[in-house]
Amino acid sequence: MADAVRCLVPVAPRRARIAGCLLFLLFGGALGAWTARVPAIKHGLELDDFRLSVALLGLAVGAIAGQLGAGRLVDRFGSVRVARPTALLEGVLLLPSAYAPSLPLLTLALLVFGLNHGVLNVSMNANALGVQRAYGRPIISSFHAVYSIGGFAGAALGGLCAHLGWSPRGTFLLVGALAVALAGWALGWIATEPPPAAPEPGRVKAGRLDGVYLLGGLAFCALVGEGAAADWSAVYLRDDLGGTAGFAAAGYAAFAIAMTAGRLVGDRLTVLLGPVGLVRLGGLVAAAGLGVALLIDERIAGVAGFAALGAGLSCVAPQVFSAATARNPAQPARALSVAVSLGYAGFLAGPVLIGAATQVVPLPVALLLPVALALLVAAAAGAVRAPRAADHVDDGRDKRDHHEADRHP
Repeated sequence: MADAVRCLVPVAPRRARIAGCLLFLLFGGALGAWTARVPAIKHGLELDDFRLSVALLGLAVGAIAGQLGAGRLVDRFGSVRVARPTALLEGVLLLPSAYAPSLPLLTLALLVFGLNHGVLNVSMNANALGVQRAYGRPIISSFHAVYSIGGFAGAALGGLCAHLGWSPRGTFLLVGALAVALAGWALGWIATEPPPAAPEPGRVKAGRLDGVYLLGGLAFCALVGEGAAADWSAVYLRDDLGGTAGFAAAGYAAFAIAMTAGRLVGDRLTVLLGPVGLVRLGGLVAAAGLGVALLIDERIAGVAGFAALGAGLSCVAPQVFSAATARNPAQPARALSVAVSLGYAGFLAGPVLIGAATQVVPLPVALLLPVALALLVAAAAGAVRAPRAADHVDDGRDKRDHHEADRHP
């Protein structure tokens, strides 16, 4: 396959873009709704924090396994064929977690949901990158902005259901029905792909992942910051800066709003600055914003610092995912799955690493970890630069071509 992502058949690109956005919306909405009802599920099964973490580990393991395996599926069958069943199942597979009567069954339910979630993540990103290629200009950040909006919507709907006294079962029945409806709408408009074509023998470095692990490392560094903001921003604002419980929630809210806003303008910034310039600027904004806030040690500065972290990191993952597919044209989705998986691992590892650091240093010092990693993102931003076309040509074939030229001038 000569292109980074197989070119999509040009059937109404705008409809294809809307379809992709609907997939990102239901993907974020399902996860947001699950997150909002975790306390109720924990209470219903009378789980302590440790046993709840075991169940959540099932979700994490399933998601990483699904993401790692999805690349081969997408490269073989195409993103649309993989996205169809997983999109339809995304909301449906929330239900078993609400009906699970014990910890082992809850863990199993979350493992299965995580597997589907991970496969859908890679397939919808691969499809979005194909739509971007059909457009001929950067649009990938807008898909990720819709994912962020979906997360807000799902969490808000889950919170509303909790406020109304609905059980997790009722909540997930509603969310599942909405997700299936969105999936049906999306799959009616989603762009189609030509059958997978074998690469020209000897011309493409099939099976190699040149530079993909470095790109995945950038995603890992960025998502450490996202995980840190999700789990530690409220703790920092309340326990270290003396804010109220309500004020403490403003830290993550500011982070999430700034991240969504950054993604909404990210495509225009990509055109203006280029992928490398955008990632470098983002890393510097994230590091400077949170780093200065930690030094000031004031509540308003803390909220502003997490907002800067969200704005700075907002476009790193979309640019990394876009660049990853170009690193292995023969198997673009396999490269994408590596980058996505490493990024998700960073999201999971960030809170754990910071929690471990607090055993030896205060939390404000531990929060310098995402600052340092954001600086690393800025320093390594050149990794998202598009590879030269010559980089995808087999070196041995080149040498044979030169020998043939010498013999036949």
